[in-house]
Amino acid sequence: MYADGRRIDEWRATRAESTPEGGPIGHGATTRTLTRRARGCGGTDGVLMTGYVFETSDLLDEQRKYMQQSLDPMTIARLESLEVGPGWRCVDVGGGGGSIARWLGERVGDTGHVLVTDVDTGGLAGAHNVTVRLHDIVDDELPDAEFDLVHARLVLLHLAQRDRALARMVRALKPGGWLLLVEFDCTWMPVLSAPDDAAEALFGRFHEALCHLLSGSGADIAWGVRAYRALQDQGLVEVGNRAHAEAWPGDSAGCRWLHVNSLQLQEQLIGTGLITDVELDALRGLLTDPTFVVSSYLTISTWGRRATAV
Repeated sequence: MYADGRRIDEWRATRAESTPEGGPIGHGATTRTLTRRARGCGGTDGVLMTGYVFETSDLLDEQRKYMQQSLDPMTIARLESLEVGPGWRCVDVGGGGGSIARWLGERVGDTGHVLVTDVDTGGLAGAHNVTVRLHDIVDDELPDAEFDLVHARLVLLHLAQRDRALARMVRALKPGGWLLLVEFDCTWMPVLSAPDDAAEALFGRFHEALCHLLSGSGADIAWGVRAYRALQDQGLVEVGNRAHAEAWPGDSAGCRWLHVNSLQLQEQLIGTGLITDVELDALRGLLTDPTFVVSSYLTISTWGRRATAV
């Protein structure tokens, strides 16, 4: 809940009502065409942006490092539950910093293979059984019926054409192969403990501004909760999901990740009119304060299997 008493879902409804012709890009807007991977995001309050908002930052390596520290243990636990093992052929879509591709390479061994793709392969490294490919999941094909596992983490929520990308991932599965998506519900990020009410309200303004930017770039900030139905609609079977949230105390990897985000997007955050540069400086101090604790985003792992022929 924010300082003015609104919940994030109420804010999203208000924003949809005030956006011309159907809401933010990716939610039925028809007033402009989305440039899905536009370089830079720019934008001010009331102006819809295009592209992945973090893409061009010189802090991208730091962002990836803290993201991996925060999410890898949970992601690996989900992969282990699918019994990924020797001989599997896997693709990691949007591999980012490469930590999951490396883990998969070790897991599948010499008899398996991992293809890791991204639109920016600067954070990726190949190995004897790991191939790196420059690839855009919206526009570029994957081999049909090739993989025992397709994995994507925090990819589809950022894509306005997520249904098209998802269909491509499903087609890449062998019969019996698994798709695993790890996505956020960004609307969930309550403050668990704060030095005072003002600190809690400050974080709420930052979170609201960040969600505003993401939605304006074409992201679906609640995509994680919609992934289950999306996998069913693609005809996958044995669909399941598990939601995870944990405490992020000040100076934890999660809070350092948010700190980096605040630097990456400083001008855009200020441009929303929801937070000032002085408040962002105060926020960064708060994110290093061990008496401040915020819940992580609700991280939802959703999996399903391509049906085998009868």
